Amino acid sequence: MKNYGACCLAALLFALAPALHAAELHIDLGHGAKVLHTAALLKRAVDVSIPGDVAFKRTMHYRAVPLLSLLPGLQRGQHLQFVARDGFVAEIPAEVLFNKQGAKAWVAVEDPAHPWPGIAENPDGAGPFYVVWTDPQAAHISPEQWPFELASIRALSGVDARFPAIVPDSALPVNSPVRRGFAVFKRTCFACHTLNGEGDSKLGPDLNIPYNPTEYLRADLLRAYIRNPQSLRHWPQARMPGFPTQASLSDADLDAVLDYLRYMARHKVTH
Repeated sequence: MKNYGACCLAALLFALAPALHAAELHIDLGHGAKVLHTAALLKRAVDVSIPGDVAFKRTMHYRAVPLLSLLPGLQRGQHLQFVARDGFVAEIPAEVLFNKQGAKAWVAVEDPAHPWPGIAENPDGAGPFYVVWTDPQAAHISPEQWPFELASIRALSGVDARFPAIVPDSALPVNSPVRRGFAVFKRTCFACHTLNGEGDSKLGPDLNIPYNPTEYLRADLLRAYIRNPQSLRHWPQARMPGFPTQASLSDADLDAVLDYLRYMARHKVTH
C-alpha cells in the first residue's frame, strides 16, 4: 500500500508538472496590458543558438521569440523596464532594440518538458523567460541587458525623469567623467542597487544611504571588489557578479563610475 501510494503521488506530480511550471510574461506598453503564456510562446518560437551565453557561460540552444515581435507599436524614443522574479531590474532604452549594428534581442522560453540546467548565480535557474542576444558585441550589449527569470516588460519614462535624486547636477560639463559614470551606473549598477533611496531594484543595498562605498573602501579595494566580489569577501551565497573583463566594464568606465559615486557621496538625499 505504501509503494502504491508513492507511485500514485509520483504519477500525479508528473501529470501536473507542465501546469506547475507554466509561466506568464506580463507586457504593458501603455496601451493595454497583455499576458503571454509559456505554451503560446513556444508555438511561436524558433531555434536560436547563443555562443558565450551570459547566464550559462557557454553555448546554449533555445526556443526563442524575437523580442520586438512581442512589443507591437514600440517607438524608438520609448524606455523599457524588464523586471525579473528575483528583483533584478534592467532599464533599457527602446533605441537599443532598434540598433542597426546587427545585435538582435530574443525572449528565450523554457519548455517545462525540457527545463534548462541550473546556474551558479541563481538556484532557481534562468527561466521561465530570458532575454538573450545574437551578435551582442555588434551593439555593445552589456551583461545587464540579458535579464533572466523575466516576469514583466513595461514602457515607462526614462530613469532620469523617474528618479531625479540620482541625477548629477545639470551644470556639470557635458564631457564630465561624472556624467559618463552616471551613464555606466544606469546600465550596470542600477539593475541591482538603489541610490539615494531611489530605484526599483530589490536585490542589492543602496549605494549612497547611509554610506557610499567610496566612503569606507579605498579606491584599489573598491575596484578589486567590482572586478571580483569574492576577492574582498569570500561569501559563497553572494549574488553580485564580477565585472572582470574589458568587454563588460572597461577600466575607463569603472573609473567613471567611481567618479560618479564620489560625487553622489556629497549629494545625499533622504526621503
